[in-house]
Amino acid sequence: MKKKIVKSASVFLLIFALLFVSMFSAGAISYTNDVDTKSDSILLVNMDTNQVVFEKDPDSRRYPASTTKIMTYIIAIENIPDYENTRIEIKEDVLRILDGTGSSTANLENHIGDKLTALDLLYAMMVPSGNDAAVVLADYVGNGDISKFVDLMNQKAQELGCEDTHFQNPDGLHNADHYTTARDLYKITSYALTKPMFSEITNTTTYYIEGDDYPLITTNYLIDAGRGGEYYYQYAKGIKTGTTDQAGHCLVTTGSADGYSYMAVLLHSPYEEMDDEYGTMYDAADLFRWALVKLQLTEIKTADMPVCEVGLRLAWNKDKILLTPAENITAITPKEYDPSWITIETDVPDHIDAPVKQGDVIGSARVYYKDDTMTEKQLLSTAQLVASESVDQSGFLYVLDVMKNIVCSMWFLIAMAVIVILVIIYLIVSKASKRRNRKKKRVKRYRNL
Repeated sequence: MKKKIVKSASVFLLIFALLFVSMFSAGAISYTNDVDTKSDSILLVNMDTNQVVFEKDPDSRRYPASTTKIMTYIIAIENIPDYENTRIEIKEDVLRILDGTGSSTANLENHIGDKLTALDLLYAMMVPSGNDAAVVLADYVGNGDISKFVDLMNQKAQELGCEDTHFQNPDGLHNADHYTTARDLYKITSYALTKPMFSEITNTTTYYIEGDDYPLITTNYLIDAGRGGEYYYQYAKGIKTGTTDQAGHCLVTTGSADGYSYMAVLLHSPYEEMDDEYGTMYDAADLFRWALVKLQLTEIKTADMPVCEVGLRLAWNKDKILLTPAENITAITPKEYDPSWITIETDVPDHIDAPVKQGDVIGSARVYYKDDTMTEKQLLSTAQLVASESVDQSGFLYVLDVMKNIVCSMWFLIAMAVIVILVIIYLIVSKASKRRNRKKKRVKRYRNL
């Protein structure tokens, strides 16, 4: 019974997350800024509106390194509902899988034979980026078969609408067939944020596994005030770092201040072991500063402001009706912008028939932005357009319209044509019959003579 409840809850959360990602009709726009970014793929999204405000090659396949563990967390937490009390044995043969890989670990070799809570293992995986914790969790959920766990990862990616993602392992070690994109990783992380403990764990800088007297330390200097140095950014929270020779530096993180929240996904920043500069962290902090200082939520059209009008039929003394947005049209824009940079294009019918109720959806609008630095307009937002008032139907005009439709209908025209033809045939036959009758009368008269 408990498993059914948990499964139902998981399905609900998945639907909620998908709705969260899709409920806002925001566009994908990349505003010009002066940030000199080092990462090859970047997606910066306002989390309040789901609006992309900056992107740089977000759809190219990239190796995700340990940002993979965001998906690993999802699968683990959804399959271990009682994560606080479930204890998992640390098996030596499972840890041996990582021998020779140079993996980052949580020193679980010190716990071989012990049983740690799933919660401890989640911290061990996400805080110090422990590959050992990732494979232990995958082995447990997969009932001794890590490949089954990986299958669940790929199934979940498809459910979340990821279009260019494929996993080969739960830890992010390099594999040519293990890849994602910045846009897909945003979808995955947005969903992960709905999972229990995810935000808390990924924003933890120091954690002690039960029984240990040495801490697990975060790999994310962006959120570590004590050890982060020049990388530390006070408004950043979480989420996950990743580094391999092939993936370069990778980072998924969020930044919040003054009522605004952004998520940054940064992949493939240059990485050299002898000169280990975290370009992703510089990029994230600089982009957050720019977005939080230079951008704002702008009200483009309120729900009571007309956008356009359409023709109206079957209404007495009224031949047009105004359309307004179903909701206020808002979008993240630069604080200093020229209103002429925003244009609205509508998709509405030439006319509609009464009766119409206020709020009936009639068409849609697409809001575009193009400033002086852009060569093409970019989609900023979309909105439904609704009737601004209720209008009754005129019974007299309706009857006339029905009669007109009948008269102009194909079947009526065919019927009339058939009747005309029958009348013509009747007249021809009648005329011929009269001629025959006249001839018969003449012949009879002649014989009588």
